[in-house]
Amino acid sequence: MGHMYILHASLTEYILFFGTAIDTSGHSGRYWANITDTMISGSYTQWSEGDLGNRVYKAGDTIVHSWGDAAAVQWSAGTYMVEYGRGFIPSTLGFALADTLFGTTDFIPSTLGFALADTLFGTTDFITLYYTLRIYACALANEVMVYLDL
Repeated sequence: MGHMYILHASLTEYILFFGTAIDTSGHSGRYWANITDTMISGSYTQWSEGDLGNRVYKAGDTIVHSWGDAAAVQWSAGTYMVEYGRGFIPSTLGFALADTLFGTTDFIPSTLGFALADTLFGTTDFITLYYTLRIYACALANEVMVYLDL
């Protein structure tokens, strides 16, 4: 679990700020894009597919995830990084947002007072998904306007 702040997004590249306040781990995903992470603080452990050992990155290090690569990943509490992706960016959205849809969504209302709102609109995870997709859609619309000279 972590949070991200999208700085720039288009069909072919993105820049975002990613961080986590707690220890977390998972799978890197496999994308049709080259992704580079520059560590700001904390530590990032990566166990790449086919390797016998892992590699630990610290503040100031740069991590390169090449097109099609996959790895097990772990972030320590207080890890923050700047991420740059270049390639077919829509290929990254499915895996990146899958946890929002399937891993952290609570379909049972949290309290009786919010039961109707939770039933109609889902939990805050769906709100996060909505805002993420809205930001990306606006960025794509802006890119199209630039290319069309509007």
